[in-house]
Amino acid sequence: MTETGARLRWAYESLLSEFGPQGWWPGRGPFEIMVGAVLTQNAAWRNAERAIECVREAGALTPAAVATLPLGRLEQLVRSAGAWRRKARTLAALARTIEAQEGGLQGLLSTDPALLRRTLLAIRGIGPETADAILLYAGGHPVFVVDAYTRRFLERHRIARARAPYDAVQSLFMDALGHDADAFAECHALLVELGKRFCRPEPICCECPLRKDLPKR
Repeated sequence: MTETGARLRWAYESLLSEFGPQGWWPGRGPFEIMVGAVLTQNAAWRNAERAIECVREAGALTPAAVATLPLGRLEQLVRSAGAWRRKARTLAALARTIEAQEGGLQGLLSTDPALLRRTLLAIRGIGPETADAILLYAGGHPVFVVDAYTRRFLERHRIARARAPYDAVQSLFMDALGHDADAFAECHALLVELGKRFCRPEPICCECPLRKDLPKR
């Protein structure tokens, strides 16, 4: 294992010991996880969760219901997640993609991961992070999700530069953690927790469980 791989493995194991298992992704099934992955884009999870609950209360938390729901109504239901017009269009397109797939939701999620990723990325409003969250948390495919918390940690520990390509950052973790879907899900969740508690925009480095790995100033 490379030095970078060893550092990432140590960080993962240290955070797991410090925070414990996170049990991600919150959701009552694959489609709800997919909806959450879209709604949480540039939004606090609590706001995305509120929008999911509104869709559920409307009896529309299925691909068939979302695909046929009037767009204006869907926009109203997801308003709390912000950017509701764009997100409603993305959800509608995602639901139509599922409905058009042979075998429906399970048929789509059981597609070859590379093909599934291309299918998701072809939907306007779904980028690499959202596509990979769907692959990992809804489909169980061993793909690491790179988000802003991940990049902040890597930059501050001088493991990767701020604007490193998404795929390059993703490969660092996939190599370090052995292409293990469970480890990827846990590590991603742990880095989010690290970002919320310590690795904030104004960091609390002196209390961080990874402080001994920080470069000397």
